[in-house]
Amino acid sequence: MLSETLTTGLERYAIGPQIRALRQKKKLGLVQLGEHTGLSPAMLSKIERGKLFPTLPTLLRIALVFGVGLEHFFTDDSDRPMVAVVRKTDRIRLPNPAGDPQPSYIFESLDYPATDRKMEAFLAEFPARTNASEPHQHDGAEFIYVLGGQLVLDIDGAETVLEEGDAVYFDSSVPHSYRCKGRASSSAIVVVSP
Repeated sequence: MLSETLTTGLERYAIGPQIRALRQKKKLGLVQLGEHTGLSPAMLSKIERGKLFPTLPTLLRIALVFGVGLEHFFTDDSDRPMVAVVRKTDRIRLPNPAGDPQPSYIFESLDYPATDRKMEAFLAEFPARTNASEPHQHDGAEFIYVLGGQLVLDIDGAETVLEEGDAVYFDSSVPHSYRCKGRASSSAIVVVSP
């Protein structure tokens, strides 16, 4: 149980409302956010309503989903130019779907410390011999550059095979999914714009 002083100090950051705003901006429900973070929708609801303050590891899990750094919740960076460096050793690998022992792909945010981003960049690995990801769609556009292997991209039922060095740009509001082709895993840089 937190003391009144600590509670008052944490309340001024409005972490819960900031999380709610990020979730609503991404058009995610509490259940969907729970699937991405591994946290229960009930816990997320308590955090958003200010009934529970998240630990730093919990807040980081939430921040990674939205592509923001922890400082997003604690500082006002509006007066400084945006520069965000992400070291290879600092990236966190997240399977999709979360908790699946054989995920369709594993992604790492390449720009999570940047606040108020105009795009989101990921390094994605598509393991060999796994099922295609669930078809999904989101506002904006998506750009994929294949680093290695073969990647099958299904856009609204039409499949395109991408090889190492190939790139594709598409309207991500159309249902799309990915899967590795061949015996070796594939990897790609994925950039999403809102």
